[in-house]
Amino acid sequence: MRMLPLVSIALLALSPAAFAAGDAAAGKAKSAVCAACHGPDGNKPIDANTPKLAGQHEDYLAKVLRDYRSGARANAIMGAQAGNLKDQDIDDLAAYFASQKGDLKEIPHN
Repeated sequence: MRMLPLVSIALLALSPAAFAAGDAAAGKAKSAVCAACHGPDGNKPIDANTPKLAGQHEDYLAKVLRDYRSGARANAIMGAQAGNLKDQDIDDLAAYFASQKGDLKEIPHN
């Protein structure tokens, strides 16, 4: 029975929230280049093919940026933008855009 608390702590340490190390204030400072396409707070994309970032899940935003950086997700513009980002930059940007109030709507599953 003494192992149960240790297992619980280990599982908590491996949860996605445990890895969220982004600083939203630092992300805001780094987001100027993102504003050209996504808007200053991630709510005003330049066209219908550019996603809104505000209010998205932080772990999702970080994963997508890492996928663009690695080439696992292909987009010429985003690949070039993410290619120069360090892990902390990605975490900070994800924290910033996730912290913004967005108007994303969940699509119900029927």
